[in-house]
Amino acid sequence: MANNTPGKEQHYDAEQIQVLEGREAVRRRPGMYIGSTDERGLHHLVYEVVDNSIDEALAGYCDNIVVEINKDGSVTVTDNGRGIPVDIHPKVGKPAVEVVLTVLHAGGKFNESAYKVSGGLHGVGVSVVNFLSEWLEVKVYRNGRIYWQKYHRGIPTGELEVIGETDATGTVITFKPDGEIFEDLEYKTETLVYRLRELAFLNAGVKITLIDYRSDVEEVFQYDGGIKSFVEYLNRNKDPLHKEIIYHRKEGEAGEVEFAMQYTTGYSETIFSYANNIHTHEGGTHLTGFRSALTRSLNDYARRYNLLKENDPNLSGEDVREGCTAVLSVKLSEPQFEGQTKTKLGNSEMKGFVENIVAEALTIFLEENPATAKKIIEKAVQAYRAREAARKARELTRRKNALEVSALPGKLADCTVADPALSELYLVEGDSAGGTAKQARDRQFQAIMPLRGKILNVEKARLDKILNNNEIRAMITAFGTGIGDEFDLNKARYHKVIIMTDADVDGAHIRTLLLTFFYRYMRPLVENGHVYIALPPLYQIKKGKDRYYAWSDRELEKILAELGRSGVTIQRYKGLGEMDSEQLWETTMNPETRIIKQLSLEDVVEADEIFTTLMGEKVEPRREFIQAHAKEVTNLDV
Repeated sequence: MANNTPGKEQHYDAEQIQVLEGREAVRRRPGMYIGSTDERGLHHLVYEVVDNSIDEALAGYCDNIVVEINKDGSVTVTDNGRGIPVDIHPKVGKPAVEVVLTVLHAGGKFNESAYKVSGGLHGVGVSVVNFLSEWLEVKVYRNGRIYWQKYHRGIPTGELEVIGETDATGTVITFKPDGEIFEDLEYKTETLVYRLRELAFLNAGVKITLIDYRSDVEEVFQYDGGIKSFVEYLNRNKDPLHKEIIYHRKEGEAGEVEFAMQYTTGYSETIFSYANNIHTHEGGTHLTGFRSALTRSLNDYARRYNLLKENDPNLSGEDVREGCTAVLSVKLSEPQFEGQTKTKLGNSEMKGFVENIVAEALTIFLEENPATAKKIIEKAVQAYRAREAARKARELTRRKNALEVSALPGKLADCTVADPALSELYLVEGDSAGGTAKQARDRQFQAIMPLRGKILNVEKARLDKILNNNEIRAMITAFGTGIGDEFDLNKARYHKVIIMTDADVDGAHIRTLLLTFFYRYMRPLVENGHVYIALPPLYQIKKGKDRYYAWSDRELEKILAELGRSGVTIQRYKGLGEMDSEQLWETTMNPETRIIKQLSLEDVVEADEIFTTLMGEKVEPRREFIQAHAKEVTNLDV
């Protein structure tokens, strides 16, 4: 608990907690503050408290954070920072810690002398956690004393008390999410592991421990190598093209830029960008600057050393990013976030700032490491040649004003409605099930595309090979969006793409192949919630003229208990082909009765890792993953 960071001035007191405005608004509309009240919002509460501790680390006052999931469903976050100020706030007349926990938009984040850089966007974090918790307790180790206060749904149950003496400094917050607010109160260890590991990578040297008392799991994350270690971790199941990791960090007037990168022999680009520890899923000015610098530096080097001939065109951004794994982290005092999910950095000055720093560092690295530079350029040139070979195939996939039926002979049975928002496309495993689905569908808004066999594994193929695959080309043409850098969600012909496969090993493999393709080349389709998995029932139960369906063994037992077992026949569906069109409509295609699962990308780093593991070249990581997750598999007929 002791603060081991000497030599820092402790100018962090009540006057630095600016009160801007509280609790009913948050409890009435929690989604506005934490995104949702489902599993995602539940975990967001932990991140908000941890982010406060990380901000202390960014300011140089904290190097140890412990997150504990308690058996009663509460969570405790402990840090060895300075401790939230406890002196009386001059404007409010209450202890500063109480103000921080009970007033929206109150926090040290609004005062640069307290925090030059902070991950908290609006200073709402810990107060929102308090408002959405059944109860919350805070302990502050500061001024040689231990202070304590408890809250019930955001309201103090008593005054701030002194409960002991101490030589340590820091803050301990324990909270229990409110069952009146959240649909699900069960924390997932793995979800927390991904975020806490990510924070440890982004903050070199900070030790973050996760203890789950429900399962006696303890994980410790500490990386002195910071984002260099992050790139090593991301590439651990890939084959690096060069041994050394390119790394640079520099501060300037606009803030701090840090990046690490390493090329692999694969074809996928894996670039993650962060601003003040916030994962900027939608990119922004810092990522634009990084990409521009990468393209410019490699082209300049290739020209200077005649690796590109005089008549050769410049390498494109797509070419130079093939197989590149990179982490870009910027820190700035006043980040401006925009975009649909507020995860796109908008500060205009960051583009040029990042571009200049990255270009200078890359130029020096390439000059000093000619053998590595040559390997990287050669890979990019091969990517360019493959892109040229793919150009004609790509032309066929570009969306035209109206879909040419001749481009998809005998495959797509389109719907009649013209509005994409009302249209859905079923990707169906096999011609037989595709035929049944065509009979079952509602022609007005449901389109059907049968897929013959397994599509190409895009994790192991270059774009030219991918675009020569008939099934993939047909899908891209039907979707209308284009792929890769040319992807345009506004041109989507269907706002629901539904994968419908058998509930067996082959069906699961086809689903994974499709999802790998969507993730690598049409990621916004998944990120914006347009991809769904159809869940056909596992059983049909008949008693007399009545028919019932069960989607799990538990559901089957429940139906059998209600019906009794006499006169009951049970059919276990092995595949979609065993249903007639009426049954398929009733169970899997009728919007009133079907079950479909919308896919989302909560953690892009986790998703990237899973697709690399499952579909990449290395067998051992895949075997380990399957063994580790075997118990989680449901509805799989082996």
